[in-house]
Amino acid sequence: MTLVAGQVGSESGTAPPYPAQQSQEFLDRLEGLAAELVKGGLQARLVTPNGRVASLHVINPVAPRLAEDVYVGRSQDGLWWFWWPWAERIARGDELGEAATIITRVLSTAIDPA
Repeated sequence: MTLVAGQVGSESGTAPPYPAQQSQEFLDRLEGLAAELVKGGLQARLVTPNGRVASLHVINPVAPRLAEDVYVGRSQDGLWWFWWPWAERIARGDELGEAATIITRVLSTAIDPA
């Protein structure tokens, strides 16, 4: 399954590794975040490889080297969180705007004019 600029399509050979009900929770949260990121000018692609957890591959189209994967899942506290691949929390899973702001800041191309 691929999500680019808010559109969903299928890709052969990919399927979420978790039960359908749970996968929809993951996918809904990732799709919501993708929509926020696309509004802010980033590109987002939902990646669902066989045997692995779904993630959102986010790219700054102005500087494609500035890219990162984002995951979503429940923490031990039972709340949904967006996570960086190195297991650092980004923002709560229901705070799409906050997560998008942080991700956009990390992938920005700000240049010091000095």
